[in-house]
Amino acid sequence: MSLLALIPHREVNAAHGPWSRAEVGEEGWLKAIELLASDEVTLFGYWGEASAVHLTLLGRGDEVATVSLECADGKFPSVAARHAPALRLERTIRDLFGLEATGAPDTRPWLDHGAWGRTAPLGRLAAPRDGGAYPFLPSEGEGLHQVAVGPVHAGTIEPGHFRITANGEHIVRLEQRFGYAHKGIESLMAGATLDAAARLAGRTSGDSTVAYSFGFARAAEAALQIDVAPRATLLRALMAELERLANHLGDIGGICNDASFPLMHAQTGILRERVLRAADASFGHRLMMDVIVPGGLARDIALEGPAVIRALLAEIRKVFPRLVELYDNTASLQDRTVTSGIVKRDYAKKFGAGGYVGRAAGRAFDARRDLAYAPYDQLSFEVPVLEAGDVDARVWIRIREVEQSLSLIDQILDRMPNGAIITPPKPSGVACEGMAVTESFRGDVLVWLRLDGEGRVTRCHLRDPSWFQWPLLEAAIEGNIVADLPLCNRSFNCAYSGADI
Repeated sequence: MSLLALIPHREVNAAHGPWSRAEVGEEGWLKAIELLASDEVTLFGYWGEASAVHLTLLGRGDEVATVSLECADGKFPSVAARHAPALRLERTIRDLFGLEATGAPDTRPWLDHGAWGRTAPLGRLAAPRDGGAYPFLPSEGEGLHQVAVGPVHAGTIEPGHFRITANGEHIVRLEQRFGYAHKGIESLMAGATLDAAARLAGRTSGDSTVAYSFGFARAAEAALQIDVAPRATLLRALMAELERLANHLGDIGGICNDASFPLMHAQTGILRERVLRAADASFGHRLMMDVIVPGGLARDIALEGPAVIRALLAEIRKVFPRLVELYDNTASLQDRTVTSGIVKRDYAKKFGAGGYVGRAAGRAFDARRDLAYAPYDQLSFEVPVLEAGDVDARVWIRIREVEQSLSLIDQILDRMPNGAIITPPKPSGVACEGMAVTESFRGDVLVWLRLDGEGRVTRCHLRDPSWFQWPLLEAAIEGNIVADLPLCNRSFNCAYSGADI
């Protein structure tokens, strides 16, 4: 039975592709909440606009469906009241649009730090500011003390605040606060052309620019019913796997560095730099920014690109196995990573954690396979899954994914056809909507897009995998020592910018 068959709904939006979106009343909204609370479905997306809220669900058979509720009086039943993973997204809806979730367990602001000049700037009832100090959750008990970390950190990294409550060296609570890197991307996209919006999407989180550009382009193509040329499709995947390689190599070294083993950091840093240089030589930008556009690609791979990339693969295959052996046989590393920062399997399932966070804790979801999209539906690869859920497991998932990316790049280069790289988008003449999910190195990125008849964006929502991973760090760090917070945090490597939309 389909998801929408389980949820009372009024009508299905025929201009929404490739998955269904249905308008529901309060009865249908409550039924969707009931499905989430019973763990029959997974929360996949949750966002708002001036007078409506939208909820995307992932069913057991990897079916995707979205339900939408009009909030005539500016209120709607809280999802977070019965399903904790929705909480931060629900707080964001209130911050941006002023829609009130009745029965919400936490009404504190999330993105709003009191610097906007008014509350709910994107809503219909924006009000003057009535701010105050942010109330962190209280902690009581003998011998407890607090350690405040950030938002400015000792390195060139994104801003985020961690409020640690500890008993001696042992952490009893971690509370996060973000929003410092809020960019207003969803506001900037309103009224933008496809080209301008695509550039904004690629800047949601810089280390995932390919994944976001890929997702935005596919959402636009679903809305406008555009078929992308085979060459462009394969080159998109090539860029996605190069991005995955660079980030996984950087993460493996970074985790080892936080475990006081800088040799691995230095060696993987060299490999990461070579990936970035190969990307620059092939696509004209180290991060491959602004190459993927709706309809295909803005530029082709350089003539020497395939040879440069094949040389890169040969170098990684020569060096990387020795680094893996070094990691596996260094007792001081294992002492820090094994059993540290454990994510419980049922938590990973409940929060729908994607990427290495979820797969290291037994959740075997990968959008490239489970919501198969071109060209991955024609490529051969494995999705590594482990059960331990600790820092060590998250390292090993990255190691195995590096190996899979090497294989995927080989396949892509071997299959690369000649031909066009762009099918110019044309306005449909009517309003249309599209959704896409792509697999970034962190996990699944969801993009929902609405276009007017002239091809301009009227609303776009970008959901980073970190929304469902950050809360798990708060749970995983409990009982660990304060000194292991940087190590556990690095093993998650969630995006601040991606969650500070």
